[in-house]
Amino acid sequence: MRTHYCGELNSRHEGEEVVLCGWVHRRRDHGGVIFVDLRDRDGLVQVVLDPDRAEVFARAEQVRSEYVLKVSGRVRARPRGTVNPDLPTGEIEVLGLDLDILNPSETPPIQLDEHGIEVSEELRLRYRYLDLRRPEMQARLRTRSLVTRTLRGFLDAHGFLDIETPILTKSTPEGARDYLVPSRTHPGEFFALPQSPQLFKQLLMMSGLDRYYQIARCFRDEDLRADRQPEFTQLDIEVSFLDEEALMGIMEGMIRTLFREVQGVELPEPFPRLTYAEAMRRFGSDRPDLRVPLELVDVADVLGGVDFKVFAEPARDPHGRVVALRLPGGGELTRKEIEGYTQFVAIYGAKGLAYIKVNAWNEQGREGLQSPILKFLPDQAIDAIMTRTAASDGDLIFFGADQAQVVNESMGALRVRLGQDRGLLAAGWYPLWVVDFPMFERDANSGRWMALHHPFTAPKDEHLERLESDPGTCLSRAYDLVLNGTEIGGGSIRIHRDAVQRRVFDLLAISPEQAEDRFGFLLKALRFGCPPHGGIAFGLDRLVMLMTGATSIRDVMAFPKTQSAACLLTDAPASVDEAQLKELGLRIRTKG
Repeated sequence: MRTHYCGELNSRHEGEEVVLCGWVHRRRDHGGVIFVDLRDRDGLVQVVLDPDRAEVFARAEQVRSEYVLKVSGRVRARPRGTVNPDLPTGEIEVLGLDLDILNPSETPPIQLDEHGIEVSEELRLRYRYLDLRRPEMQARLRTRSLVTRTLRGFLDAHGFLDIETPILTKSTPEGARDYLVPSRTHPGEFFALPQSPQLFKQLLMMSGLDRYYQIARCFRDEDLRADRQPEFTQLDIEVSFLDEEALMGIMEGMIRTLFREVQGVELPEPFPRLTYAEAMRRFGSDRPDLRVPLELVDVADVLGGVDFKVFAEPARDPHGRVVALRLPGGGELTRKEIEGYTQFVAIYGAKGLAYIKVNAWNEQGREGLQSPILKFLPDQAIDAIMTRTAASDGDLIFFGADQAQVVNESMGALRVRLGQDRGLLAAGWYPLWVVDFPMFERDANSGRWMALHHPFTAPKDEHLERLESDPGTCLSRAYDLVLNGTEIGGGSIRIHRDAVQRRVFDLLAISPEQAEDRFGFLLKALRFGCPPHGGIAFGLDRLVMLMTGATSIRDVMAFPKTQSAACLLTDAPASVDEAQLKELGLRIRTKG
C-alpha cells in the first residue's frame, strides 16, 4: 500500500512520487491550505493539501486526529523560513495529490501529540494500544527489539544454542509464590508457571548441550513495584566446563557489545569488582550506584565508650553498626531539609538521623562544629570521626546507628538520595561485578538457614567443610552484575555433585522426602555424569528500562500489568463460567 515510511523521507527524495500510510498526528488549516502531520512508526512528515484539487481537499477537511490515511504525493523542499530543524523530515514536505481515509477515529481519550497533557498511568494502561502510538513508547519498544537482536547475535556467534524450556511445569516452591494452572486431564493436580528456567537449563547441561541461552518468560506471584511484574522476561544463560572467571568474561563482552551497538557507548574493560562484604561496608548495599561519590565510614570502634547510648549500644552489639556519611558542602542544609532526610531514613527503620555541621573546624576545632550530639562526644572521638571522614569546613556528617541491616538499608538509601538531590551523580554508565556472596542467611522469624540466592548455588571449594560447622561464614560462587545501582543480572556456578546438593538441602531443612518430591528429577540427573556448570540470568526489562531512561519496566513492556497484577486493557484476571470450573474439578469458595 505504501512506498516509504513517513520518517525516512529527506531531501534526497525531492521530486519523487511517494505513497504513505499512517495516522494523523495533527491537522492545521491555514487560510485554505491544510497541513497534516502524518505519523507512522518511523516518524512524522508534513503533508500539504491545496484547494486546487477539490475532491482531495474536501476529504482533507474531514480529517481529524488519529484518522488513518493513505496519501499519494510528491516530495518537495519546504519554502525558505519554514524548515523545521527539530524534525528529521523537517527540510521537506509532501504535496498531497490524493488522499484516502482508510479509517476514521473517535476523539481519543489520550492526546498523542507533544501538546498532550499528562494522563494517569491507569488511563494509559486501559488504552494501551493508543499509548503505544506515542513516539517515545514506540522508541522504547524499538530499542528493546534492537537489544534482543544484538544479544542473540552475540550469543549465536559464541556458540550458544537458543533452546526453549517448558512453560507448564512442576511447582517447586522456593522464594516467590508460583502461579498454578489446574490440569483437566489429571483432576486435582496442577502445573506451575516457571519462576525461571533454572532446573531445566541445568538439565540441558547434563544433556551435553554445553552452551544454552533463551529469552525466557518467567512468572512470579509476588508484591509488585516499579521494577517487578507478575510476568517478565529474562535472558537466561547456562554453560558447561567454564568457571566463573571465564563466564563473567564472556558476559562482560556481551554487555560491552550491547552498549556499543545500541547506545554508542564504550564501557570499561574489565568491569570493576567488589566483594559483597566490601560493597556492604562502603555503600550499605550489594548493588551500589558508583555514580555517587559518597561512602559510609565505620566509626563504632571510637563510639563504643561514649556516654550516648544511641551510639554506644549498637557500637558494642556484634550485630550492630555505627557509620558516618560525609556530605561535601552539606553545611548549607537547613533544619527543614535535615528533618526531611530524617523522615526519609525512617522509611527503612531508622529511629533518627544524627548529624554534625562542620562550620570552622580548621580554625576553631571543636568550637567550629555544630550539633546537638557534640556534648556526648569526647575530643578523641571527634578527632577520629573528622579524620576518617576527611571532613572539611562547609561539610555535614550524617550518622547511622542501629542493627547492621537497618543501618545498611537506611544509610545506603540516604547516600543515593543525597547524590540525586545534591547533583553529585556522575554522568555515564558504571557497571560493577559483586562477588563472594554469603551462601546462607538466617530467616528472621524461624531462625533457619535460607539460601541467599537459590539452593543449587555452589559453595566455594575451600568452604565446603564449613557447610555444617560454620555455615554463616560459607561463601558462594555467585556473582551479580550491577549497573548504575540496579542489579541487571545474577548467577552462580551450580552444585554438580549429588552428595553436596544433599548436604545443602539438609542445612536448609529440606528433608530427603521433600527434596525427592520437589527436585527428584534433578537429583537423579546429578548421578548420571553431571558436568561442572554455571550460568546467569539478566533482567531484560530492567536492562531496557535503564538504556531508554524509563522509570518503570512497565514503560518498556508492550502490555504490562498494574501493581495489583491486573490488566486494565483486557480486564484480566476475570471469572470463568461454572462449566469451565466443573471440567477442571474446581469450585470457588466464597469468603466468610
